[in-house]
This record gives sequence, C-alpha cells and structure tokens, in this order.
Amino acid sequence: MDSLGTGKISGRAWLITGMLIIFQMINFADKAVLGLVAEPAMRELGMTSRQFGLIGSSFFCLFAISSIVVGLLAAKIQTRWILLTMGIAWAVLQFPMLLGGGITLLLVTRIILGAAEGPATPITLQHIHGWYEPKERGLPSSLVAIGSTLGPIVAAPLLAAIIAHPAYGWRWAFGFLGIIGLAWSLLWFVIAKEGPYSHIKAKEQLIQPKPLVHPSTSYINNKSIAEFSDFLKVVPLFKIFISPMFISAFLAGVGCFWAMGFLTTWSPRYLSAVISTSPQMIGMISTLPWIFGALTLLFAGFLSKVLMKKGGSVHKSLGCVFGCLILLSGVFFMILPYTTGIAAVCILTVAAGMAMTFPLAPITLAYSICSKQRAAVMATVTALASLGGIISPSMVGMFMESAGYIQPIKGMLSDTAMLSKLVMGMNLSFSYIGIYLFIVGIVAIIFLNPDKTAKHLQKDLE
Repeated sequence: MDSLGTGKISGRAWLITGMLIIFQMINFADKAVLGLVAEPAMRELGMTSRQFGLIGSSFFCLFAISSIVVGLLAAKIQTRWILLTMGIAWAVLQFPMLLGGGITLLLVTRIILGAAEGPATPITLQHIHGWYEPKERGLPSSLVAIGSTLGPIVAAPLLAAIIAHPAYGWRWAFGFLGIIGLAWSLLWFVIAKEGPYSHIKAKEQLIQPKPLVHPSTSYINNKSIAEFSDFLKVVPLFKIFISPMFISAFLAGVGCFWAMGFLTTWSPRYLSAVISTSPQMIGMISTLPWIFGALTLLFAGFLSKVLMKKGGSVHKSLGCVFGCLILLSGVFFMILPYTTGIAAVCILTVAAGMAMTFPLAPITLAYSICSKQRAAVMATVTALASLGGIISPSMVGMFMESAGYIQPIKGMLSDTAMLSKLVMGMNLSFSYIGIYLFIVGIVAIIFLNPDKTAKHLQKDLE
C-alpha cells in the first residue's frame, strides 16, 4: 500500500517484476526448445519438413482460444492464481517427451502447451499493472516483456549443451525445462500477491489512486490519457475490437508472431545452412535475435518513460515507437534474401529482434480501457496475433519443399545443393513477411493511438 500513499515503488513490486521476468523466460524457452531439438528429433522420429512445420504450427492451435477465455476470467479471478496454474501446467507438459514420447505425443503436448501458454503475456501485463501507477507502467511492462527474449538467450546455450551431451540428448532438454518450471511455481506460490492498483484488490478494499485532476471533466481535453486510464468507464468490448487502434495492433502482431514462429521452429536450421559451425555454436548464435530484441524492448521502455515524463502522449511515447520498430523490421527482412554467411546472420538478428517488440502493442492498448477490461482486450489481441505463429512454421516448411528441399533420412547429411534449396525456400518467405511488416508498421504509426481512441469510446457513453 505504500506506493499509493507516497507515490514510491515498493520493493515488493520489484520482486514481483523479477518473478514475472523469469516466468516469461520460461515461457519462451518452452517455445524455443522445439527449434533447438529440430535436427536430432526429426532424424530419430523420422519426420519430414512439412510434418515438423505442422508440429511447430500446432503450438498455436488453441493459443488464441485460451487467451480470450482466460483473459475474460481475469476480470473476476486473481491473476496470481492464474499465473500459478499456468506455471504448473507448462512444467508437467514437458515430461512426456523426456519419458520417450513419439511424434503423436509431441504433437499433442505442443497443442496443450500452446493453450496453457496463450494467456501468458496479457496476464503478466495485467498483474504487473496492478503494482505500478499508470505513468510508471511503461518501463516495468517492458522489463517483463524482455523476459520473453531473455528466455531463449539463457536457455539456448544450456539446452544445446544438454542436447549434445552423450549422457542426456534432446529429450532431456524438455525434462530440464519441466524441472525449472516446477521450481518457479513453488516460489511463486510462496511470495505472490495482488498489487495495490489491481482492479480486484481495489474492488475488495475500495482503494483508488488519487487522480491529479478530476477524470470526468479533464481527460477529454488532455493530450495524454496516461493520467486518467485507471478512471475510464467500462465500454462495450465490440467497440474496442472494431476500433482502428485494435485492428492495427492485431495486424502488426500477426507479423511479430510470424517472426517468433520462425525463430522457435526453423531458425537453427537456417543458421546451420548459411554458416558452417558446430551445433553448440548454432545454439549460441540462435540467441542473437532474442538478445537484440531484449535490448530493443529495454530501449523502448526507457524512451516511453522519458517521453511520458516530458508530457508526451501515449500515442507518441508507445504507439509510434512500436510502429517504427515494426517498419524497420520489415525493411531488414526484405534485405535478408540478398545476403549470405555472417551478413545474413546479422540481418536476421536485427529483423527478427525488432519484431520481438510485440508486447508494446498490448501495453499501448491497455491505456485506452478501464482496468477491469484490460486483460480481456490484451488477451484477445494476443490471441488474434498468434495466427502469425500458426502460419509461419508451416509456410516456411512448404516453401522449402516447393524449392525442392528434402529432409535427409536418419544417418545421412544434407549436401550443398540441398542446403541451397532450403535457404531458397526460406528467403522467399522472408521477402513476403518483410513487405507485410513494412506496411503494417506504417498502419501502427498512424492508428495505434489510445489517447484518441479512449476519448472516442468514453464520449459514446455520455
């Protein structure tokens, strides 16, 4: 409660922030493990590129549905319990592959894992918003989002070492993540609480942060909605969903999830084709886009905080920053097919890293709606955007096969000609996603404007 009375951020808030960063790290390590085990798993289980791409896409089959359902439930259930349930589910779902599961079990567990991980980003953002006042939320939200990029950075070298170790192998990569997930869940159960700005806690204890000016008369004429976002009234959800702001966030998110689907499924195969190095080094190099994404999110979080403190609108401080990053991601993806070797690795790092900034979209959206509806709206935009993750692995796999690539059978290696066909198929997909991201980046710069949207939605209630 101290932060309400003094305006200071409590130590508990930073502790919860740290726990949620780790939570997101586990979340994205769970996604990235499939790409890291691609080569040994495909050989041992006898999978084709199309089959492996289908398994990669299957992760997102129930992702959208679970995101929306859990987002709606979050209006009535404390988010700490939702987070605990997800953490336990993620851990348990890793163990079947450790115990000898085949193609069918891998497919089933990835589908269920996708359902369990679907609400992760919106629920973590909803929970962290409960620990900070509105104008302070940009940086901690970005830090939590950075956890999603730190996951593969930290996990990839460890998992690559486990996969390469003769006593363990690729199945123990899943087992390791399961053990870590159980440890986090136990610690979260012990320390987690709802924050003082949580809408659940506010309802229970009649706590409201004191506005600088009366919201009912001043937010309409204020250029930034940040100071008034916790005092907005409930509006019909369909009006939010058909707003240009929501649609622009969804379209940009599809491109971001496309890049994420590629990184977690095909990136190690692409890297091993364009540069000649050991599997362990591929594991290290595959973390570069995530590292660049983490640094980009950190930069965007600090920039938004600085701009808001100077009186900048949420549109300029977050919406335009996000749109510019997506636009630049598109430019680099369009350049990628014309590069090879180390240059290709560098361009992929920048292109995919900038696309890792999707969490800025739901963070921006959250300012335009009341606290009770935030989880539902953030979950819905995340769910719809996950279509990009469904499309990406299968799309890349089909382009690879259309270029003539054939996955070698167990015990055989791909020759140079076959690897060139692999890269040719992937390059075609890079061209398409680059054009798409460039266009939706411009759309986001123009329309991802919560200041304007919130005022229109609230005026409709008068």
